[in-house]
Amino acid sequence: MDSYSLTLVFIIGLIFAFMDAFGIGANDVANSFSTSVASKSLTLKQACFIAVFTEFLGALLLGSHTAKTIRDGIVDLSKFQGKQDALMVGMMCALIGSSTWVLTASKLGFPVSTTHSIIGATIGIGIVIHGFGVVNWGWANKGVLQIITSWFLSPLVAGIIGAIIYCSVKYLVLKRKTPFKNGLRFIPVYFFITVTIIIFFIVYKGTPGINLTSLGFPIILAVTLGIAFIAVLFAIFFYIPWVKRIIINHEDLKFYHIPFIHFIGEHKHLSEIALESGIPESKIDIMNIKKNSDIHEDIINYSAKDISNKMEKEQPKNEANKSLSKKLGGIFTHGINQEIAEYKNDEYKEMHDAAIKYDDNTEELYSFLQILTASFASFAHGSNDVANAVGPLTTIYYIWCTGLNPDSTLSIPIWILIFCAVAIDLGLITYGYNVMRSLGNKITLLTPTRGFSSELSACLTVLTCSRLSLPVSTTHCITGSTTAIGLCNGNLKSVNWKLLLFCGFSWILTLPIAGIIAGITFKLLYPIFMYYSSVPNSI
Repeated sequence: MDSYSLTLVFIIGLIFAFMDAFGIGANDVANSFSTSVASKSLTLKQACFIAVFTEFLGALLLGSHTAKTIRDGIVDLSKFQGKQDALMVGMMCALIGSSTWVLTASKLGFPVSTTHSIIGATIGIGIVIHGFGVVNWGWANKGVLQIITSWFLSPLVAGIIGAIIYCSVKYLVLKRKTPFKNGLRFIPVYFFITVTIIIFFIVYKGTPGINLTSLGFPIILAVTLGIAFIAVLFAIFFYIPWVKRIIINHEDLKFYHIPFIHFIGEHKHLSEIALESGIPESKIDIMNIKKNSDIHEDIINYSAKDISNKMEKEQPKNEANKSLSKKLGGIFTHGINQEIAEYKNDEYKEMHDAAIKYDDNTEELYSFLQILTASFASFAHGSNDVANAVGPLTTIYYIWCTGLNPDSTLSIPIWILIFCAVAIDLGLITYGYNVMRSLGNKITLLTPTRGFSSELSACLTVLTCSRLSLPVSTTHCITGSTTAIGLCNGNLKSVNWKLLLFCGFSWILTLPIAGIIAGITFKLLYPIFMYYSSVPNSI
């Protein structure tokens, strides 16, 4: 095959690699932050702001700079020797199949594994070209049997771990006579546990580009415990004094005040903010004041509503006068202005009422840990799962540039990493709210302690099972842990079983649907590309 032939295949591959990465952001990244937003530890805007940086930097700085030509060796690459054109078109069709399914699932609010989607699409291509024998159907070398096992293993293991973590908080803190005091006592302990798990998670799952595992376990353990001990000191001397002033004294402090808390004088109380804003104090929700960067979201919404009403009376709206820039801006801000935590709460009131509620002040203590866990999990995710879109695109690009058979691993050009990282961020910002709504309060009622337990258990499950070479999916882990924590209420009615059934069904459909779409697309397009490639200067 000549170099720089089949240019149209490269262009189409580029478009659908972007769409696939977009789907990763809309689905995988969204489920990482869904519990934080649903429990109101973060607003949707804040979650997107954090994720934009953690995902992008994770993919760019810690992401692997090599990619497997065929994901996880699920299809025998040697069968494509001398058939560069088939492999190039096949990877393009795999991206079409994967992105189509992931974006469809995201629109429907179903959390699916983007890794399984690209693997399913690759299987479809392999079967269409070489038959069923080319696929690794067994357990060894990450075969199809491992993927099927993960549908059950991931949620089960994560559910057990999540229930253990949540029950420890529940019985050591939440159900005690003085839960807030007990919460303050145990916060350093949970800081130690959380940071230890996060560091191990990043080292073993989130640094394929710099391979920190080569340092050896003793060094990794020593560094991890050292960082965790520093985190304990941070909790004792900075975090606890900061959070006490917010919750007990009702001071309007921000997160960036934490390192300087001992040098900051008394700040305005919420009642003073209400008075200065001309808003009834009853409109102020004390427990949520610290969640916004400047002033409580309720104050903003309340004030904005008054201003809007006055403007409507004084001047009619004129949509035609909106500038093009504002319209374009509206496209990108539409996704971050959606309601998540309170979305259709009336429909799920009976389920939420079946969940046990605990002291709000104590729950609030765990918001910071929940945000910390979600942020670092997102950082590791960006470095690891960007390969789902990067791998096929790198294969297409290599064959297009050289016309040669690719090796089993390829060097990734930096522009491809940036290209896919940007697409992941755009997917979350514009489309991620669909999956966040499903994994939020639609499965069960989420609070900061429940959300923290769910996210931490997902990290621990992925870390542990990966080290044991057991197949797991982060998406499945989050779903399983959230369900198990809902069951800790002791009431089956506190969990949305209908939604979980749909989620499980979508997991099973991922492999065959992505594979069928990719296979049919290849059957239709490959003969067309081969016909026109034989015509000089056609494509």
